[in-house]
Amino acid sequence: MVENVLWPAQFDADLTRSEGRRVPQDLAVASPTVDEIAKAVQQVGYDAVIERDVQYPREYEARGRVLVKDADDASKGDLLGAVAAYLGAIRA
Repeated sequence: MVENVLWPAQFDADLTRSEGRRVPQDLAVASPTVDEIAKAVQQVGYDAVIERDVQYPREYEARGRVLVKDADDASKGDLLGAVAAYLGAIRA
């Protein structure tokens, strides 16, 4: 069973790649929340578990993280791209 961890910083348009953003700038959104990420993960078709009191190692405040369960058929990069696309659709 593969469990992927998605952090809000990985989708944050205000951050650079070296600060933790993992998606292209055109797919990134400003200040994503774990609730939005979990909703996007469910739209992609996977189960999401939100952990709110967890801090990304490169940040100073805890924004939480989303655990994606049973994503055996997708790589981390594919999952990040699909979730980022749905985040953009949620915000539009």
